Amino acid sequence: MTYEQLKSFISNKMSLSHVYQPVAIKTLLTSSGIASLEDIASGVSSRDPSQVEYYVEKVKRYPKDVLTKHKVVEYDKGIFSLKGYDQLSNQQRQELIALCELKLQQFETDRKETLWKNRSTKRRSVPGSVRYEVIKRAKSRCEACGIPMSERALDVDHVVPKTWGGKDDISNYQALCYVCNINKSNKDDTDFRGLSNIFAEKEDDCLFCDLAQDGSRTIAENTLAFLIEDAYPVTEGHVLAIPKRHVDDYFGLVQAEINAINQLLTSYKSELQKKDPTITGFNIGANCGEDAGQTIFHCHVHLIPRRSGDVGDPTGGVRSVIPDKANYKN
Repeated sequence: MTYEQLKSFISNKMSLSHVYQPVAIKTLLTSSGIASLEDIASGVSSRDPSQVEYYVEKVKRYPKDVLTKHKVVEYDKGIFSLKGYDQLSNQQRQELIALCELKLQQFETDRKETLWKNRSTKRRSVPGSVRYEVIKRAKSRCEACGIPMSERALDVDHVVPKTWGGKDDISNYQALCYVCNINKSNKDDTDFRGLSNIFAEKEDDCLFCDLAQDGSRTIAENTLAFLIEDAYPVTEGHVLAIPKRHVDDYFGLVQAEINAINQLLTSYKSELQKKDPTITGFNIGANCGEDAGQTIFHCHVHLIPRRSGDVGDPTGGVRSVIPDKANYKN
């Protein structure tokens, strides 16, 4: 193929559904025109941020903690530094590199059958058509935390792990983002399927269901929850964190929704304190049930900023829901 033909193919005929074609041609062009399957696969991997993110999560959990504990490295805001590096001669560095390589070779020899088993496709890859059905069934969201695949790559995971005798069957597959998949590993057989379906639950004539869809009062949101200003604020800055699906009260929330609400409350608390230095405290609370004062039966969590002197005696805080029990010191 001539230069002009190759240029025309790349510019005009190459139809992309992924990075595979341009990576393959680029690898060949930079490898004297010959490349192995492994060479091209390595090129694809280098363009895949989910691969990097996968090992970022691993590095955060393992070498960072151990190496900092033994004072081999210092770690700050995503950057490692080897303690004493500047004191090493070039020969010493090369000897230490060779020693690390020897350790790697010994470990890989001892563990060659299991070292990369969790990332291997040789067990039996999930066919593309099956993967599509699993992702479609999950509504393109992680079935554990609810994050969409547009924000984080999804893996097709075995509900019952292969190492526990789990089957290669669509009935035993679920869609998990790479973070949830790492954390689950092959330690349990928790079935997250169907979780995404509940996130769409709404109820007719529910004020907060309507607000979730309308969005006109939303001041912050994430995948599963949103934040609005309270229509009848107790103090300036009083807001409500509300799950997007209809659920009666706090005790009906799933963990992913609790995480989503907590993220909104924590973030907005910081914003309020930056804007208003007179805020010196907060009350957080949820009314669960009519006898607890709940009037809108769609879960909502109050964040109420407090300021010095806003009441005569703040002792007891949320205990004031029963006035004569607030000040337990009397």
